[in-house]
Amino acid sequence: MKNNASKWVLGQKVTLHPTTGDYDLVVCETPAGAQGPPPHVHSEYKEAFMVVQGELEFFVNGKTFVCKQGESVDIPPGTLHTFSNKTDAACTWVNIHSPKGFYKFFETFGVPETEDNAIMKSVEPEIIQKVLATASQYDMAIPPPPQQ
Repeated sequence: MKNNASKWVLGQKVTLHPTTGDYDLVVCETPAGAQGPPPHVHSEYKEAFMVVQGELEFFVNGKTFVCKQGESVDIPPGTLHTFSNKTDAACTWVNIHSPKGFYKFFETFGVPETEDNAIMKSVEPEIIQKVLATASQYDMAIPPPPQQ
């Protein structure tokens, strides 16, 4: 199957790979030092991550751990999670959502990689506010940050 063009989504380079199954498959690149999405929960989606190169730090249900090249993380529905790249090298990883449908989030908020300053545009305050305002339309519940 043909790959779609890559887009920058919330500071992550995302390339959708169309599938005939009931899941979304994307290959992502997280730049060095980049934060992932805000901590969130999917009520319907099962999600899996597999690190192909580099490493990601995950926050899953209050626990933080590092996932290195060749390792994977399984996120069942109802699990609070996010990730970041705390290293000085980019990380490449595969992401799967099941059932199919989360690709719409990537398509809605993605900035084509061919646009000037695409990575910066993907994290502009207007985009972040739109994500926060519409997250529930994509089966994402984003709890408020904990009070300090």
